[in-house]
Amino acid sequence: MDRSIQIKAMASEVRMSILRLLAAPQKHFKDQWSADPVAFGVCMTLIAKALGVAQPTASRHLDILRQAGFITVKKHHKWSYCQRDDRAIHEYITWLHTELSAQM
Repeated sequence: MDRSIQIKAMASEVRMSILRLLAAPQKHFKDQWSADPVAFGVCMTLIAKALGVAQPTASRHLDILRQAGFITVKKHHKWSYCQRDDRAIHEYITWLHTELSAQM
């Protein structure tokens, strides 16, 4: 994994907000009717709406999170659904902790 992309992903308050929203999809996206937000993921359109940004802006932030490995994206019909990858986030946090704790 390219750690520089992960660092870039975590350096944005908007992307951190996305990760927080996706941590509890049943709470933040309970009105999603097209698929179960927990089992299948959250529609990108609803993420943009929750953030109060245009869909292209949200898509760019989501793409950076996807490149970093922090979310997965599934396409279904004309929609794309995002899920948070808690394992990848945990691995990044562990790596960062180790890097910052290293004896110099």
